[in-house]
Amino acid sequence: MPRRTEQRDAIRDVFEDTDRPLNAQEVLESAQEHVPGLGIATVYRNIKALVDEGWIVPVNLPNEPSRYELADLAHHHHFQCTTCQRVFDVPGCTHGLASSAPDGFEVEHHEVMLYGTCPDCTTEATP
Repeated sequence: MPRRTEQRDAIRDVFEDTDRPLNAQEVLESAQEHVPGLGIATVYRNIKALVDEGWIVPVNLPNEPSRYELADLAHHHHFQCTTCQRVFDVPGCTHGLASSAPDGFEVEHHEVMLYGTCPDCTTEATP
């Protein structure tokens, strides 16, 4: 098990205190509030270690850098704001999607991605 460090603790705290998937830059910016000298290489190294431990999992979107979230979350989907590019969790799932597969196909898992505008960006756009 990797040794416990102030940097690792700050990065863990960021994931525990945030309710959405984060990319490495977002982790860096949040963790720097507690560890000002933290660098991006340290964030990437710790993210890799946390993925290897199974504590966080990647959230991969087409043509986007990986984001990460806690591994113990229940099955859910994601929403990406097309204005600020942040990604949010969409709780729950309509498991009826499996019935949409063509006859003879067996669904093993699925992902659903929603796109639109988050409340922060919608508010900023409203005069």
